[in-house]
Amino acid sequence: MDIRIVRLAEGEEYRLSAVAPDVFDEPIDPTRLTAYLAIPSHLMVLAFDGDQVVGQCAAVVHRHPDKASELYVDEVGTASSHLRLGIATRMVREMFAWGRELGCTEAWLGTEHDNVAANALYRALGGKAASIAYYEFSL
Repeated sequence: MDIRIVRLAEGEEYRLSAVAPDVFDEPIDPTRLTAYLAIPSHLMVLAFDGDQVVGQCAAVVHRHPDKASELYVDEVGTASSHLRLGIATRMVREMFAWGRELGCTEAWLGTEHDNVAANALYRALGGKAASIAYYEFSL
């Protein structure tokens, strides 16, 4: 299996024309995708098996007036047909490299405590778990 990892750029919405199930939480909205890619601090890495997207990693570069820029990894998804092949590891590493190129010195992300696979991946990549309080708001 030859999996390609690709950084998505503005105007490359067409690359998401064939997406395997389970890669994203919801169906892709073309208007939202275009708006996402139009913002330079929004990053997305895709994993391809042939012409089909089998993985995605989305992140945002946070720039601060008082500290170094950091990379927030917002989503990591791999098709259930392609689990345990190292695809998520490759995508996250590519995203970290991209973040470093953009001046980020730290990265952070979150996952549920009971998400065994995600926690194992992030520990294997050298991540250190931290407990935080998480709040959601309806706007």
